[in-house]
Amino acid sequence: MIGCVIAFDAEANALLSQTEIIEKTEVLGKSVSRGRAFGIEIVLVECGVGKVNAATGAAIVLSMGAEKVLNFGVAGGLHGNTEVGGVYLMEKAVQYDFDITQLEGGKIGTLDGETENFLPLFVPEALNLPLRALGTGDRFNDSPTDHALLLELGCDVREMEAGAIAQVCKNAGVPFTSVKAISDVYGMGSTTEQFTQNTARACENLRANMQKILECL
Repeated sequence: MIGCVIAFDAEANALLSQTEIIEKTEVLGKSVSRGRAFGIEIVLVECGVGKVNAATGAAIVLSMGAEKVLNFGVAGGLHGNTEVGGVYLMEKAVQYDFDITQLEGGKIGTLDGETENFLPLFVPEALNLPLRALGTGDRFNDSPTDHALLLELGCDVREMEAGAIAQVCKNAGVPFTSVKAISDVYGMGSTTEQFTQNTARACENLRANMQKILECL
C-alpha cells in the first residue's frame, strides 16, 4: 500500500478525483481516505500545512501499514531551472530552518544524529521527471535572506512539508518519494499572488502525472 501525505485539499484532489474511495475516516483530526487508484491500494492523509502537520500525517499512514510514502503538491521555484507549472521529482531534501550549528557544527539543516544536511529521497528509476533539490521550512515568504540561504544550501525548490516526512520515513526505514509542481518562482513578482494565480494549474499538471507516478513506485 502507498501512503500519501498531502498538505491541503486542492493538492489531494489531484489523486482523490481519480480514486475509488472505499473508506473515509478521521485520525488525530486529519481526514484519511482509503481506496484504489489505477488498481493500486492507497491511503491518503490531508495533513495540513507545515512540518508538524506533515510529520503527523506520515506517522498516520505508516501506522496504517504503508509500505511506501508519497508526497505531492505545489511548491516554489528558487531560480531559472524551475518554471511555473513544471512537475519535478525531488532527489533530496533539507530542513533549512533547522539550525543546531552552534551546538554541533556542520551545515544548517543537519539533523541531530546525522552527518549530512540533505536526506536522500527514493527516486524511482522509471519515473522520468526532472530531478531537483528541495528545501523545507515553516515559512512562506519573499524573504531575500531565506532565498539566499536556500541557494547557498543548493536548493532548487522550497515548500513546507516534505523534509519532515523524509525524516519520519528515514526513521521508519520506509522509502519516501516527493513530486512537486511549481506554483511560483522567486523574483517573478509576489510569491503570494503567483501562488493564488497558479495553484489550480499546478495541481492539474500533478493530476495528469498521477498514474505514471503511482505505477513507478
